[in-house]
Amino acid sequence: MIIDSIEHVMLPTESQVAQLDEASVDQAVLFTTTPHPERAATATLKDIESEMTVLYKILGATMDIATRSSQMVGIIEEMRRAMGAYPDRFPAAFGPVPLGLDQPHTHEWVERHVLTNGFVGLGEFTPGDDEQMRGIEIVAAVSEECGRLPLWVHTFTPVTRRGIRTLGDIAKRHPHVPIIFGHGGGYSWMDTVAIVRDHKNAWFDLSAVFSPLSARVAMNEVPERCLFGTDAPYGDPVLSRALIERTSPSDAVTEAVLGTNVQRLLKI
Repeated sequence: MIIDSIEHVMLPTESQVAQLDEASVDQAVLFTTTPHPERAATATLKDIESEMTVLYKILGATMDIATRSSQMVGIIEEMRRAMGAYPDRFPAAFGPVPLGLDQPHTHEWVERHVLTNGFVGLGEFTPGDDEQMRGIEIVAAVSEECGRLPLWVHTFTPVTRRGIRTLGDIAKRHPHVPIIFGHGGGYSWMDTVAIVRDHKNAWFDLSAVFSPLSARVAMNEVPERCLFGTDAPYGDPVLSRALIERTSPSDAVTEAVLGTNVQRLLKI
Protein backbone atom coordinates (compact mmCIF):
# COMPACT_ATOMS: atom_id res chain seq x y z
CA MET A 1 0.00 0.00 0.00
CA ILE A 2 1.23 3.48 -0.90
CA ILE A 3 0.53 6.14 1.73
CA ASP A 4 1.27 9.85 1.47
CA SER A 5 2.38 10.72 5.00
CA ILE A 6 1.46 14.41 4.78
CA GLU A 7 -1.24 16.15 2.79
CA HIS A 8 -3.03 19.26 3.92
CA VAL A 9 -6.78 19.47 3.46
CA MET A 10 -7.61 20.59 -0.08
CA LEU A 11 -10.92 21.89 -1.35
CA PRO A 12 -12.98 20.48 -2.84
CA THR A 13 -12.12 17.13 -1.28
CA GLU A 14 -13.05 15.35 -4.49
CA SER A 15 -10.16 17.02 -6.31
CA GLN A 16 -7.75 15.88 -3.60
CA VAL A 17 -8.91 12.29 -4.00
CA ALA A 18 -8.55 12.63 -7.78
CA GLN A 19 -4.90 13.63 -7.32
CA LEU A 20 -4.31 10.54 -5.20
CA ASP A 21 -5.89 8.41 -7.91
CA GLU A 22 -3.74 10.00 -10.61
CA ALA A 23 -0.58 9.09 -8.68
CA SER A 24 -1.89 5.63 -7.69
CA VAL A 25 -1.55 6.57 -4.03
CA ASP A 26 -3.89 4.52 -1.87
CA GLN A 27 -4.20 6.72 1.21
CA ALA A 28 -3.02 9.98 2.74
CA VAL A 29 -2.46 11.20 6.28
CA LEU A 30 -4.25 14.53 6.63
CA PHE A 31 -3.07 17.75 8.23
CA THR A 32 -5.05 20.93 8.73
CA THR A 33 -4.45 24.13 6.81
CA THR A 34 -5.48 27.75 6.97
CA PRO A 35 -4.45 28.91 3.46
CA HIS A 36 -5.89 27.15 0.41
CA PRO A 37 -3.65 27.99 -2.57
CA GLU A 38 -5.48 25.39 -4.66
CA ARG A 39 -8.49 27.73 -4.69
CA ALA A 40 -6.63 30.45 -6.57
CA ALA A 41 -8.15 31.11 -9.99
CA THR A 42 -4.78 30.76 -11.72
CA ALA A 43 -1.18 30.01 -10.75
CA THR A 44 -0.18 33.64 -11.15
CA LEU A 45 1.39 35.74 -8.43
CA LYS A 46 -1.61 38.04 -8.44
CA ASP A 47 -4.13 35.26 -7.83
CA ILE A 48 -2.13 33.21 -5.36
CA GLU A 49 -0.69 36.06 -3.29
CA SER A 50 -3.53 36.36 -0.78
CA GLU A 51 -3.44 32.68 0.17
CA MET A 52 0.35 32.61 0.38
CA THR A 53 0.37 35.73 2.56
CA VAL A 54 -1.62 33.76 5.13
CA LEU A 55 0.93 30.94 4.92
CA TYR A 56 3.86 33.30 5.45
CA LYS A 57 2.18 34.77 8.53
CA ILE A 58 1.90 31.28 9.98
CA LEU A 59 5.49 30.37 9.11
CA GLY A 60 6.69 33.65 10.57
CA ALA A 61 4.75 33.03 13.78
CA THR A 62 3.32 36.55 13.73
CA MET A 63 -0.15 35.60 15.01
CA ASP A 64 -1.01 35.77 18.70
CA ILE A 65 -1.92 32.53 20.46
CA ALA A 66 -5.61 33.37 20.85
CA THR A 67 -6.08 34.11 17.15
CA ARG A 68 -4.17 31.03 16.05
CA SER A 69 -6.02 28.80 18.52
CA SER A 70 -9.38 30.03 17.25
CA GLN A 71 -8.31 29.33 13.67
CA MET A 72 -7.24 25.82 14.62
CA VAL A 73 -10.65 24.93 16.02
CA GLY A 74 -12.25 25.80 12.69
CA ILE A 75 -9.75 24.00 10.48
CA ILE A 76 -9.97 20.88 12.63
CA GLU A 77 -13.65 20.70 11.74
CA GLU A 78 -12.76 21.16 8.07
CA MET A 79 -10.40 18.19 8.31
CA ARG A 80 -12.94 16.03 10.12
CA ARG A 81 -15.41 16.61 7.30
CA ALA A 82 -12.87 15.47 4.70
CA MET A 83 -12.06 12.35 6.71
CA GLY A 84 -15.73 11.57 7.17
CA ALA A 85 -16.40 11.86 3.45
CA TYR A 86 -13.53 9.53 2.46
CA PRO A 87 -12.56 7.39 5.47
CA ASP A 88 -10.93 4.77 3.25
CA ARG A 89 -8.61 7.36 1.66
CA PHE A 90 -7.86 9.45 4.76
CA PRO A 91 -7.49 6.89 7.57
CA ALA A 92 -5.45 9.07 9.93
CA ALA A 93 -4.66 12.68 10.75
CA PHE A 94 -2.43 14.89 12.87
CA GLY A 95 -4.03 17.50 15.09
CA PRO A 96 -2.68 21.06 15.33
CA VAL A 97 -1.50 22.37 18.69
CA PRO A 98 -0.71 26.04 19.46
CA LEU A 99 2.87 26.79 20.41
CA GLY A 100 3.40 29.03 23.41
CA LEU A 101 0.97 27.46 25.87
CA ASP A 102 2.29 26.15 29.17
CA GLN A 103 2.35 22.40 29.77
CA PRO A 104 -1.01 22.07 31.58
CA HIS A 105 -2.84 24.07 28.89
CA THR A 106 -1.05 22.18 26.11
CA HIS A 107 -2.14 18.90 27.72
CA GLU A 108 -5.72 20.17 27.97
CA TRP A 109 -5.67 21.18 24.29
CA VAL A 110 -4.34 17.78 23.19
CA GLU A 111 -6.97 15.97 25.23
CA ARG A 112 -9.82 18.11 23.89
CA HIS A 113 -8.87 18.63 20.26
CA VAL A 114 -6.56 15.74 19.34
CA LEU A 115 -7.32 12.64 21.39
CA THR A 116 -11.08 13.20 21.40
CA ASN A 117 -11.02 13.28 17.60
CA GLY A 118 -8.90 10.15 17.33
CA PHE A 119 -5.98 11.90 15.64
CA VAL A 120 -2.72 9.94 15.66
CA GLY A 121 -0.13 12.72 15.93
CA LEU A 122 0.58 16.35 16.78
CA GLY A 123 1.40 19.01 14.21
CA GLU A 124 2.33 20.49 11.87
CA PHE A 125 4.40 22.80 14.06
CA THR A 126 5.89 25.83 12.32
CA PRO A 127 8.33 27.46 14.77
CA GLY A 128 9.16 30.92 13.49
CA ASP A 129 12.35 31.35 15.49
CA ASP A 130 14.74 29.46 17.77
CA GLU A 131 12.74 30.37 20.88
CA GLN A 132 9.61 28.80 19.44
CA MET A 133 11.62 25.72 18.48
CA ARG A 134 12.62 25.38 22.13
CA GLY A 135 8.91 25.46 22.92
CA ILE A 136 8.54 22.11 21.17
CA GLU A 137 9.95 20.64 24.40
CA ILE A 138 6.63 21.27 26.15
CA VAL A 139 4.75 19.47 23.39
CA ALA A 140 7.14 16.52 23.59
CA ALA A 141 6.54 16.30 27.33
CA VAL A 142 2.78 16.34 26.78
CA SER A 143 3.13 13.66 24.12
CA GLU A 144 4.75 11.41 26.70
CA GLU A 145 1.74 11.99 28.95
CA CYS A 146 -0.73 11.24 26.14
CA GLY A 147 0.50 8.01 24.59
CA ARG A 148 3.70 9.18 22.91
CA LEU A 149 2.02 10.72 19.88
CA PRO A 150 4.43 11.56 17.02
CA LEU A 151 5.32 15.23 16.49
CA TRP A 152 5.58 16.69 12.98
CA VAL A 153 7.85 19.76 12.93
CA HIS A 154 8.53 22.02 9.93
CA THR A 155 12.33 22.26 9.51
CA PHE A 156 12.67 24.23 6.26
CA THR A 157 12.90 28.05 6.11
CA PRO A 158 12.59 30.01 8.40
CA VAL A 159 13.93 27.29 10.73
CA THR A 160 17.69 27.67 11.10
CA ARG A 161 20.49 25.17 11.46
CA ARG A 162 20.55 26.03 15.15
CA GLY A 163 16.83 25.37 15.37
CA ILE A 164 17.25 21.93 13.79
CA ARG A 165 19.98 21.08 16.28
CA THR A 166 17.70 22.24 19.09
CA LEU A 167 15.05 19.85 17.80
CA GLY A 168 17.66 17.11 17.76
CA ASP A 169 18.42 17.83 21.42
CA ILE A 170 14.71 17.59 22.22
CA ALA A 171 14.58 14.22 20.47
CA LYS A 172 17.51 13.08 22.60
CA ARG A 173 15.80 14.15 25.83
CA HIS A 174 12.53 12.46 24.84
CA PRO A 175 13.70 9.18 23.28
CA HIS A 176 10.25 7.58 23.35
CA VAL A 177 8.51 10.38 21.42
CA PRO A 178 8.73 10.06 17.62
CA ILE A 179 9.73 13.37 16.05
CA ILE A 180 9.36 13.88 12.30
CA PHE A 181 11.78 16.41 10.79
CA GLY A 182 9.42 17.89 8.23
CA HIS A 183 10.82 18.69 4.78
CA GLY A 184 14.12 17.09 5.71
CA GLY A 185 15.71 20.22 7.15
CA GLY A 186 15.75 22.20 3.92
CA TYR A 187 19.19 23.69 3.33
CA SER A 188 20.43 21.91 6.46
CA TRP A 189 19.54 18.45 5.18
CA MET A 190 22.96 16.97 5.95
CA ASP A 191 22.67 17.95 9.62
CA THR A 192 19.15 16.54 9.63
CA VAL A 193 20.16 13.19 8.14
CA ALA A 194 22.87 12.90 10.80
CA ILE A 195 20.43 13.70 13.61
CA VAL A 196 17.90 11.16 12.35
CA ARG A 197 20.64 8.56 11.97
CA ASP A 198 21.79 9.09 15.56
CA HIS A 199 18.35 9.21 17.23
CA LYS A 200 16.09 6.20 16.80
CA ASN A 201 12.97 8.24 17.52
CA ALA A 202 13.72 10.77 14.74
CA TRP A 203 12.18 10.47 11.27
CA PHE A 204 13.06 12.13 7.95
CA ASP A 205 10.15 13.52 5.94
CA LEU A 206 10.79 13.58 2.19
CA SER A 207 8.19 16.18 1.22
CA ALA A 208 9.67 19.42 -0.15
CA VAL A 209 13.21 18.10 0.28
CA PHE A 210 16.01 20.40 -0.79
CA SER A 211 17.17 18.26 -3.73
CA PRO A 212 17.11 14.71 -5.15
CA LEU A 213 20.55 14.27 -3.61
CA SER A 214 19.19 14.86 -0.11
CA ALA A 215 16.50 12.23 -0.71
CA ARG A 216 19.05 9.76 -2.04
CA VAL A 217 21.38 10.20 0.94
CA ALA A 218 18.56 10.00 3.48
CA MET A 219 17.21 6.77 2.01
CA ASN A 220 20.69 5.25 2.06
CA GLU A 221 21.43 6.32 5.64
CA VAL A 222 18.04 5.78 7.34
CA PRO A 223 15.77 3.86 4.96
CA GLU A 224 13.66 2.52 7.83
CA ARG A 225 12.81 6.05 9.03
CA CYS A 226 12.20 7.94 5.79
CA LEU A 227 8.64 8.92 4.94
CA PHE A 228 7.12 9.58 1.53
CA GLY A 229 5.11 12.79 1.63
CA THR A 230 3.90 15.46 -0.76
CA ASP A 231 2.87 18.38 1.48
CA ALA A 232 0.02 18.84 -1.01
CA PRO A 233 -1.15 21.29 -2.24
CA TYR A 234 2.42 22.63 -2.19
CA GLY A 235 3.77 19.37 -3.58
CA ASP A 236 2.41 17.03 -6.22
CA PRO A 237 1.73 13.31 -5.58
CA VAL A 238 2.89 12.20 -9.03
CA LEU A 239 6.18 14.09 -8.85
CA SER A 240 6.83 13.25 -5.20
CA ARG A 241 6.31 9.54 -5.81
CA ALA A 242 8.57 9.65 -8.86
CA LEU A 243 11.33 11.25 -6.76
CA ILE A 244 11.26 8.35 -4.31
CA GLU A 245 11.25 5.73 -7.04
CA ARG A 246 14.07 7.47 -8.91
CA THR A 247 16.42 8.01 -5.95
CA SER A 248 15.74 4.95 -3.80
CA PRO A 249 18.63 2.46 -3.54
CA SER A 250 16.42 -0.64 -3.89
CA ASP A 251 12.89 -1.92 -4.44
CA ALA A 252 12.71 -2.94 -0.78
CA VAL A 253 13.55 0.59 0.36
CA THR A 254 11.05 2.05 -2.10
CA GLU A 255 8.30 -0.13 -0.66
CA ALA A 256 9.23 0.84 2.90
CA VAL A 257 9.41 4.56 2.22
CA LEU A 258 6.22 4.67 0.16
CA GLY A 259 4.10 3.01 2.80
CA THR A 260 5.45 0.43 5.22
CA ASN A 261 7.36 2.94 7.35
CA VAL A 262 4.41 5.22 8.00
CA GLN A 263 2.15 2.23 8.66
CA ARG A 264 4.59 1.09 11.33
CA LEU A 265 4.97 4.56 12.83
CA LEU A 266 1.28 5.43 13.01
CA LYS A 267 -0.08 1.87 13.35
CA ILE A 268 -2.48 2.27 10.44
